[in-house]
Amino acid sequence: MTAQLDSDSVTAQIAAVTKAARAAQKSLASASRTEKDAALAAMAEAIDANRAAILEANATDLQRGREQHTAEAMLDRLQLTDERIDGLVSALGDLAALPDPIGNVLRGNNLPNGIRMQQVRVPLGVVGAIYEARPNVTVDIAGIGIKSGNAVILRGGSAAETTNGVTISVLRQALESRGLP
Repeated sequence: MTAQLDSDSVTAQIAAVTKAARAAQKSLASASRTEKDAALAAMAEAIDANRAAILEANATDLQRGREQHTAEAMLDRLQLTDERIDGLVSALGDLAALPDPIGNVLRGNNLPNGIRMQQVRVPLGVVGAIYEARPNVTVDIAGIGIKSGNAVILRGGSAAETTNGVTISVLRQALESRGLP
C-alpha cells in the first residue's frame, strides 16, 4: 500500500510540474527577442551575484560524494569553481548575443494555386532533460530553453541535488524579475 501511495504522489508531482511547464511555455513562446535576451542577462547576473551560495551548495554535494566514495572523475564533473561559474555567466551572455531562432523562415515557395507555403522555426513546447552530475548543464539547458522559447523540465542527478536546487532557485528569481515564468 505504501509503494502505491508513493507512486501516486510521484505521479501527481510530475503532473503538476508538466502542467506548470506547459503554462510557462505559452509565455516563453510569445516573448520577444528583447525579453528573452534581457532574461538571459538577468540569469547571468543572478548566477554571478549568487556564486557564494551556489559554491556552498556545491561543496555540500562534493562532501556527500566523497563520503559515498564517488569516483574522482564524477566529482570533477560535479565540482563548480569560480572559473566554471565565470564560464556559465559568459555562456549566457554569448547565448543572448545569438540571433533569435524563432520566426526565421527557412524556406518557402508559392504553390500553383497561389498559396504561399513556408517552413518557419517555432518553439517545440516543453522539453525534458535528464542528466547526471553536471550542475553547469542546469544553467546551459535553462538558457537554451529561454532563447528558443521553450519551457524545460530539468532532472539533474542526485549527486548535484543541492547545487541544482540553489541554482534553479536563482534562475527562477531572475526570470520572474523579467516577467517570465
